[in-house]
Amino acid sequence: MPNTPSPSAYLAGSDAPEKTKLRLGFVPLNDCAPLIAAKLLELGRPYGLELELLRQPSWAAVRDKLLSGELDAAQALYGLVYGVQLGLGGPQADMAVLMTLNRNGQAITVSNRLAQALGHGESLATSLSARDEPATFAQTFPTGTHAMWLYYWLAAQGVHPLRDVRSVVIPPPQMAAALQRGELDGYCAGEPWHAVAEAMHAGRTVASSSEIWPDHPEKVLACRADFAALYPNTARALTATLLAACRWLEESSHRRQAATWLASPDYLDLPEALIASRLLGDYGSAPLRQAPLPVRFHAEGEVNYPYLSDGLWFLSQYRRWGMLPGETDLKAITSAVNQTARYAEAASLLGINLPASTSRRSVLMDGQVWDGSDPLGYAASFPLHA
Repeated sequence: MPNTPSPSAYLAGSDAPEKTKLRLGFVPLNDCAPLIAAKLLELGRPYGLELELLRQPSWAAVRDKLLSGELDAAQALYGLVYGVQLGLGGPQADMAVLMTLNRNGQAITVSNRLAQALGHGESLATSLSARDEPATFAQTFPTGTHAMWLYYWLAAQGVHPLRDVRSVVIPPPQMAAALQRGELDGYCAGEPWHAVAEAMHAGRTVASSSEIWPDHPEKVLACRADFAALYPNTARALTATLLAACRWLEESSHRRQAATWLASPDYLDLPEALIASRLLGDYGSAPLRQAPLPVRFHAEGEVNYPYLSDGLWFLSQYRRWGMLPGETDLKAITSAVNQTARYAEAASLLGINLPASTSRRSVLMDGQVWDGSDPLGYAASFPLHA
């Protein structure tokens, strides 16, 4: 365990935060819990920070307000950060990933009719090909995590996500109602919006995101690169604050407390039981092929390190689906975006160890091995691509 300096050492002199009052954006999801805990437990106080939380209606709003400066930092989809960094489908700006906030905790829910067909052993490709019109699936942001999980899940079952189905973008809180109205055949989003759909009898959760990529990266603490450069002490202090919140959330009793907070009208404004069930890993009678891995917030820092290979995975998928030219230097992009050195400084404040490597190895649902060593070769290896 590294030596742990007192937080008070960073409240004065050259190490003091340059900006002490911060506006943080979040979207109403279970995995905004680290921001809520940091605010309500006043975990920024030891580092000289005062946090104001601002709920956003969509991930596009998070992007726009980060770029305009209305938000200093935010809970963000991993893929949102890289989409903005590359200017894919919207404005370009240099971005920074300060840390990963969580792994797992997302899902795919489909209509009752489609869930019934799958439950009877019919393949997804067969079920969808029998329709007169392409099925409609929703995700939450064009370059975001949910789009990539949805595309990967469809493609792994022989369904081309760009040709065989229609993909639309809908903010997470609107998805269950859209499914109930028959406007969607399925969607990928964060919790508790799958628990909400099941409570409404609008559809069934058929896959957790950990089935697609066990222990995948999900939300990150993001800011503009110029904010991190102009306020380096503030960025370190904010990272340490959210690290403390993620560590606090590892205990089940603390997650139950977080569910109570999240149920508030200020945050999710939903029944506490729906939030708590999925936050604690209870999927009820959902017809899942694999037991979901729990949403993870810390795991001794293993969750929080901004692995370069995690960022590279999203870039590989952008290449796979024709969103990114092949000559792009992917490793240079991730080295610029993921703030590994700044994270290391913040982790030292809490005595959190660092991993031995900036890359990690994973095996996804179709048996593909990902370790970040050859992102372009990985992108080209899939039978289904753009």
